[in-house]
Amino acid sequence: MPLTAPPSGKQFVLELGRQTAVVTEVGGGVRSYTVAGHEVLDGYALHEMCSDARGQVFVPWPNRVSDGRYRFHGVDHQLPLSEPAAHNAIHGLTRWSSWQLVHSNHQTLRLAHLLHPQPGYPFALRCELAYRLGSAGLAVEIRATNVGATACPYATGAHPYLTLGTTTVDDLAVRVPADTYYPTDDRGIPTGRRAVQGSGYDLRRPERLGDRVLDTAFTDLAPDPGGGSSVLVCAPDGRELQLLMDDAFRYVEIFTGDSLPDPRRRRRGLGVEPMTAAPDAFSTGDGLVVLEPGATHTASWELRPASP
Repeated sequence: MPLTAPPSGKQFVLELGRQTAVVTEVGGGVRSYTVAGHEVLDGYALHEMCSDARGQVFVPWPNRVSDGRYRFHGVDHQLPLSEPAAHNAIHGLTRWSSWQLVHSNHQTLRLAHLLHPQPGYPFALRCELAYRLGSAGLAVEIRATNVGATACPYATGAHPYLTLGTTTVDDLAVRVPADTYYPTDDRGIPTGRRAVQGSGYDLRRPERLGDRVLDTAFTDLAPDPGGGSSVLVCAPDGRELQLLMDDAFRYVEIFTGDSLPDPRRRRRGLGVEPMTAAPDAFSTGDGLVVLEPGATHTASWELRPASP
């Protein structure tokens, strides 16, 4: 019987104590992360193709670019419309690319990908992903170096769907330490920036999600005592999960999954998406990095599960 490659390519397994993480060749994302036999991610099975950007990494932009059009250093560019129904370019250019193994010792893993110039993004990036299991949890580093001859626009992000074993996200309590949020139009494009004070988007203290419908970016994040910022997710049984972001991640998207194509997956896991730039940053410049030739950008985030 011929061997069939998994849709997500080679599987790279990290193990430490009661923790196991599975990272995929396709997209370089994390497909599964278990702690003491319990899934922390609402991911996907080995025989499945990644759906709904589960665990994927986004380079060279997260979220959306309106109409796929942007102007950079006086030149107009048109990206492929990867969200055709909404007429947007979404989640970068490396989600379905092969990432090559550079190093692994079963507790740490490094993958690399060379993003070549292409229509809509005529720039070259050497991209690296590092995953590390430690006593506190799973740490992820995203690194990109401009290996081209000209400056380029750049941002990054990731899309883990978090779970603490509840049937839906309704019973989860969430803390997002953000003073402002981005209301959007029906295409998911921001229409402004508003204070969370007095709105249903004020999650600065842990709030039960209930029937809230969120596909919302937040910013002006209050820093943690040690630097960076964090989102806290709590289950009714006392279990907690923190997603920590370093200072490069100044934006976070919270997604309750109501718009997912498969109704069986809606509201099952909570998308907590660290981003270095706002939605539509290629158009607005909000958080966008201009990466000069030879320059490197690094951003890190971490999942820290805790039992009651």
